[in-house]
Amino acid sequence: MKQTWRWFGPDDQVSLAAMLQAGVQGVVTALHHVPTGDIWSPEEIARRQRDISHHSDGTLSGLQWDVVESLPVSEDIKKQKGQWRAHLENYKVSLGHLAKAGIETICYNFMPVLDWTRTDLKWLVPGGSGATCMRFDFTDFAAFDIFILQRKGAEQDFPEEVVSAAKTRISAMNEAAQQALAQNIVCGLPGAAEHFTLEDVRDHLAEYDAISAQQLRQHFIDFLSEVVPVADELGLRMCCHPDDPPFGLLGLPRVMSTEADYRAIVTAVDIPANGITLCSGSLGARPDNDLPGMMRRLGDRVHFLHLRNVIRDTPAIGGSFYEAEHLGGDTDMVDLIAAVLEEEARRKKAGRKDHVIPMRPDHGQDILDDLGRNAQPGYPAIGRLKGLAELRGVEMALSHNVAGIAR
Repeated sequence: MKQTWRWFGPDDQVSLAAMLQAGVQGVVTALHHVPTGDIWSPEEIARRQRDISHHSDGTLSGLQWDVVESLPVSEDIKKQKGQWRAHLENYKVSLGHLAKAGIETICYNFMPVLDWTRTDLKWLVPGGSGATCMRFDFTDFAAFDIFILQRKGAEQDFPEEVVSAAKTRISAMNEAAQQALAQNIVCGLPGAAEHFTLEDVRDHLAEYDAISAQQLRQHFIDFLSEVVPVADELGLRMCCHPDDPPFGLLGLPRVMSTEADYRAIVTAVDIPANGITLCSGSLGARPDNDLPGMMRRLGDRVHFLHLRNVIRDTPAIGGSFYEAEHLGGDTDMVDLIAAVLEEEARRKKAGRKDHVIPMRPDHGQDILDDLGRNAQPGYPAIGRLKGLAELRGVEMALSHNVAGIAR
C-alpha cells in the first residue's frame, strides 16, 4: 500500500512537514475552492501541485499529488436537471487536464445532497482519556429531521421509540444546541466550496421527492457511461466512495451502501477504469458489510483505500456509531489489510501497473495537541499519525509472512 494523507491545501492546519514526520509517501487533495460543476483548469491543477511539492520556504518536499479527492459530481448531474449536461462535459475536460498533469486516481461520490453526515464533530470518547471523535447519533439525527428541519413525513421514517426519544432530546436543547446540531449535519464535505443552509437542504429534498433509488442508480450509470470511457482512454482510475453513513437518511435514495450496490455498478459499466474507493469506516457502519470479504471478492476494482474503524451501538442496519481507533472498531482491520496485500501480490504477479494501491488513514480521533489545533473535522494530525503508524505496523507484520503472504 502507498501511504497517503488527505490535505486541504496551504490553509490546512497540518503542514507538509508534519505529514513527512508521519511517514507519508503521497498526498490526497482537491481544488476545494473551485465551484462544483466548473472545469479544473491546468493552471489551478499546477498551482496545487506546486503547493504540495514545495514547503512554504520554497524548498522541495519530495511529495506529490497522487489521488484526487474529490472531483465532485454536481447535484444537477445526480438529478439530471438544470446544467447537468454542461457539468458532464466539464467533468470530462477536467479529467483530461488531470491526466496531462500526471494524476491517475480520481475519487468521487454519488451521495445525494449531503456528502457525509455526523451529529457530533467533537464527541468525548468513552474511557476517560479526553480524546474526541466524530459521532452519528440516531436519536439526535431524528430530533434534527423531525423538529429542526421539519421534513414532511419524517416521523414515519423512524421507529416509534426513536421518535419518542427524539422528542425528549429536542426538549432538552436550547437554541444554541439546536443550531450546533443543524450545523454539524449540513456542513457537508470538508473543504468544499459550497455549504448548505437548512433552506437549501429543503429545496434539494423537494427535488428528490420524484427520484427513486432505481432512478438515481440509472442516473449514476448514465454518468459512468459517459465519463469512464474517457477516463479509460486517458489512463485514469475512477473510484466511487460509498454512502456515509450507508443507510437511508432524510428520505433520500442511497445507491452505494453495500457490496451488491458496488457489484451492480462495476457490472453495468464493465471497464477496468470504473472502480471502488473501499472505505472501511463508511461501509463498516453497516453490520451486514463484510469488509475483508468485499476486498477479496471485488479487489480487482479497488483503486483507493480509506482505512478507519467505527464502533456501532446497535446491530441494526441503521443506528448510532462513533469513529474508533483504527485497530479498535467493529471491522477486523488485520484481516482487511491481509486481503489488500493478497490483492496487491496478485496484481504484481499479473504485471499490473497499479499493483500498489494508494491508502490513507481516514479520519482519526483528536488526541494530545489535536484538541487545540482546530483542524478539519475528522482530520487531526496526531490522531491520523497514530492510525497510520498502527496500519503500517500491521502491513509490515503481514509482509514478513506472518500470514503466509510472500512479498
